[in-house]
Amino acid sequence: MKKWSLLLLTLVLTVLVAACGNNNTNNQAADNAGANQGSAGNAANEQPAGQNLPEAVKASGKLRIGTEGTYAPFTFHDKDGKLTGFDVEIAEEVAKRLGVEAEFIETPWDGLLAGLDAKRFDAVFNEVTIRDDRKEKYDFSDPYIVSRAVLIVHEDNEDIKTFADLKGKKAGQSLTSNLTDIARENGAEIVATEGFNQAIDLLLSKRIDATVNDGLSFLDLKKQRPDVKLKVVDEMPEAAESAALFNKGNEELVQAVNEALAAMKADGTYLKISEKYFGEDVSK
Repeated sequence: MKKWSLLLLTLVLTVLVAACGNNNTNNQAADNAGANQGSAGNAANEQPAGQNLPEAVKASGKLRIGTEGTYAPFTFHDKDGKLTGFDVEIAEEVAKRLGVEAEFIETPWDGLLAGLDAKRFDAVFNEVTIRDDRKEKYDFSDPYIVSRAVLIVHEDNEDIKTFADLKGKKAGQSLTSNLTDIARENGAEIVATEGFNQAIDLLLSKRIDATVNDGLSFLDLKKQRPDVKLKVVDEMPEAAESAALFNKGNEELVQAVNEALAAMKADGTYLKISEKYFGEDVSK
């Protein structure tokens, strides 16, 4: 009798141990599944900015960027001939965060929009001012630089003191620039130039009377050439915002670039680049 009781007790204990073991195994599996789901959720929340890039950009591994290469300090060549500048470094960092290489295609300012239309570039990084007429045809990233237009004349010029004095005077301008609109609206005779450098050369040789250009570019010019015989006589009160430019229909790319720009500002990378070229934060 005692043997049967002992045998029965042994069977009961065996069943209980097996049940507990299965329960623990199920609980562990559930925990592991939950942990895996949590990891997957975190991974989804922490996708790199380039995760949603258009297939063409992913396939090439390159972000094709239109830029002048002659517009210091935004895009220019250093003494060793290397393309550099504020916009160039911003674009390089954006491409890096998208997981692709920045491929720069240098084009005169007046050809940048045509190049974008022809899909020679995926984007333009060249201090492109955000304007309503451009927004009708193109998409912009979030703005990453703020600047003001200034009126530049030769230091010997005493006739031009305000924008209103441009009436009947020759102003050297890139034809498709918003700065040209300011000169034209004030009655200037527009002399077409290929960019800032050519306008400055024409002004120094007194073949034009003035140029309406970017204030940050003039500050950089004075830093590089302190004795340059030019002066600023007027400044627009309104600041202009500039951003990267894209063809319509590239929402994924615009979003990815915006995410990269936001991350750069959040981790201090943007400020570091800004201070390198301007000594301050030029995003506001």
